[in-house]
Amino acid sequence: MSWTTEQLLSEIAKRNKVVIELGCGPNPPKDIIGIDHLALEGVHFVANLEEGLKAIPDNCVDEVHSRHFLEHIQNFDVLLKDIHRMLKPGGKHFAVVPHFANPYYYSDYTHKRFFGLYSFDYFSKPEHQLRRKVPAFYDSIKFRVTYRKIIFKSPEFPIRNFFKNRILQPIFNFNSGMQELYEGSFCYQFPPQELEFEMTPEK
Repeated sequence: MSWTTEQLLSEIAKRNKVVIELGCGPNPPKDIIGIDHLALEGVHFVANLEEGLKAIPDNCVDEVHSRHFLEHIQNFDVLLKDIHRMLKPGGKHFAVVPHFANPYYYSDYTHKRFFGLYSFDYFSKPEHQLRRKVPAFYDSIKFRVTYRKIIFKSPEFPIRNFFKNRILQPIFNFNSGMQELYEGSFCYQFPPQELEFEMTPEK
């Protein structure tokens, strides 16, 4: 049985560190608050995440985790605004998303959007963006991306996985310049699997 809104707020209020996982799937760890739009086994709170997370108060969450979840959201800016709002100053959003050159991305009919190195720079101040600047005037909220990494794993193909993880991944993640060079010139020759981001809200 998932929590009511009152139970969710009570749980948030009594925890020293509030960690939320969005799109958690079945049986999330007990030390995090698992939120999903499906009433799966062990999900703590069920919500229509296309409508954001209005039930959660401002500045009360330490970390938000989303792993292969954001690509399923149509109303991306609505949800991102709520993540920004509910995170404490200095809080963190950890996001893992498929890269747009991932050859398997388009097979999943539930995917609504794709991601690249610059996706969250649209929500960042120009001085905190990569070398290639993108417009940052669409929304008033601002995140500072503190970490980004291109992930090349191909677990279903061990030999290719070894080549990508041991050779390509260190080279193209050496610095942000190499990441930009890769995405602009080599991502279709050597397709990646996903991107990892860490960002903090600027209040």
